[in-house]
Amino acid sequence: MDIVTPFQFALVYNAFSFTFAAMGAATLFFWLSRSQVAPAYRTAVVISGLVTGIATYHYFRIFESWGAAFTLKDGIVTATGFAFNDAYRYVDWLLTVPLLLVELVLVMRLSRAETTTKTLRLGSAAALMIILGYPGEIAGDIPTRVLWGTLSAIPFLYIVWELFSGLGKSIEAQPATTQNLVRKARLLTFASWGFYPIVYMVPYTELSGGTVTTAIQIGYTIADIVSKVGLGILVFLISVRKSEAEAVGPEARAA
Repeated sequence: MDIVTPFQFALVYNAFSFTFAAMGAATLFFWLSRSQVAPAYRTAVVISGLVTGIATYHYFRIFESWGAAFTLKDGIVTATGFAFNDAYRYVDWLLTVPLLLVELVLVMRLSRAETTTKTLRLGSAAALMIILGYPGEIAGDIPTRVLWGTLSAIPFLYIVWELFSGLGKSIEAQPATTQNLVRKARLLTFASWGFYPIVYMVPYTELSGGTVTTAIQIGYTIADIVSKVGLGILVFLISVRKSEAEAVGPEARAA
C-alpha cells in the first residue's frame, strides 16, 4: 500500500472512528426500539441492528489495522511494515449485504412463499457479488480488477432488476402511508450499492499513490454508512408506520 500524507492518514483514521461509533449507536437504537413496532416487523428491525452490529465489529478491526499499518509522528507518516487488512471489509459485506436485502423483504411482509423465494434469490446473488468482487479488489493489475469487477456486476444487475421489477408490484400492496418510504428504501439501496462500483473503479482514474488509497477507504466508508444505517432507519420507520396502520385498521373498518 502506498504511503499517505499526514492529512490523508488523519482523514481516513477519523472516518473509521466516526463510522465505528455510528454503527454502534445505530445497533443500540435498532435493538432498543424493536418494542415500538408490531411483532410482525420486529425481525426486520432486529436484522437492521444485526447488520450494523456486524459492521461495528469490523470497523473496529479496520480502525485498528489502519493504525497498525502507519505511524504519524512529527508530521511524517511512516509505514510500519504491517499490511493494512482490507479483507475485513469483504468479510463484513459477505455477512451484511445479503442481510440488507433480507430486512427490506421482511419489512414488506409478503406471503411466506414469496418471502422465502426472494430472500434466497437476493441473498445468494448478493453473496456471489461480494465473492466475485474480492479477487479484483486485491489484484495488483488493472485487467484482473476489470475482469472480476465485470463478473461481480452480473449478480448486481440481477439484484437491481429484482428491486425494481420483482418488488414493484409488491409495493403497491403496501399501506398508502408507507409506499413512499418503501420506494425510498429501494432507491437508497440501489444508489448506495451503485456507489461501490464507482469507488471500485478509482484505480482506473488518473489518481495515484496515497490518493487512491484514501479515495477508496473514504468512498467505501460513506457507502457503508448510507447503506447500513440509512436503510436501517428507513426500515424502522416503515415498520412503525405499518404497525400504526394495522393497529387502527380494524377500528376504522368497524366505524
